[in-house]
Amino acid sequence: MELESLNFQEAGSWPLWQKLAVCVLIIALICVGGFFGMWKATYESWENAKREEFRLRQNYTERKIKTVNHDLYIKQLEQIQNEFGALVKNLPSRSEIDALLVDVNQTGIERGLQFELFKPAQNEKKAEFYAEIPIDIKLSGDYHGMGGFVSDVAALPRIVTINDVSIERNRDGVLTMAAVAKTFRYLDEQEQAQQKQAQEQQQGGKK
Repeated sequence: MELESLNFQEAGSWPLWQKLAVCVLIIALICVGGFFGMWKATYESWENAKREEFRLRQNYTERKIKTVNHDLYIKQLEQIQNEFGALVKNLPSRSEIDALLVDVNQTGIERGLQFELFKPAQNEKKAEFYAEIPIDIKLSGDYHGMGGFVSDVAALPRIVTINDVSIERNRDGVLTMAAVAKTFRYLDEQEQAQQKQAQEQQQGGKK
């Protein structure tokens, strides 16, 4: 049976088998259309489910890594805090600065050096939790005495660094060393609060 040869305006006069065939064909087309429509919706749902599964797996993996490394993070944080505390202990307080300056001066004298200048700066350079105190020094002596002085200063229990070193030799062979010794002191709670307030005001003025 060819559909082109059928006259649907005379469908009522068709033989029974033609009517049944057309009905079966129409039902089949409806089923096929419904199947493809339903399959498309199912396929889209499946694709969405795959994407959601990938996202959940990725999220799970990230959370698992964080959970596994949590103890390691805690230990690293404790180690950093302990190291920071140890460094802070090497910073003298305001009351200890005078004693530290005496130690630096005495270290040079014990090495047979003669101080021509030992002048702590009047103005400290303050940071967040510490203050830097530069000390202009000028001393004379022999090579071994100066080397021993620098080594002894580095071995002091408090932090002292020697910077901007220049050495000259006079006609008698005596060395003169000019340098800036820097030590650092820990700011007390009141000073830290003042420093923080000053930084906030400075940042606010830049806006």
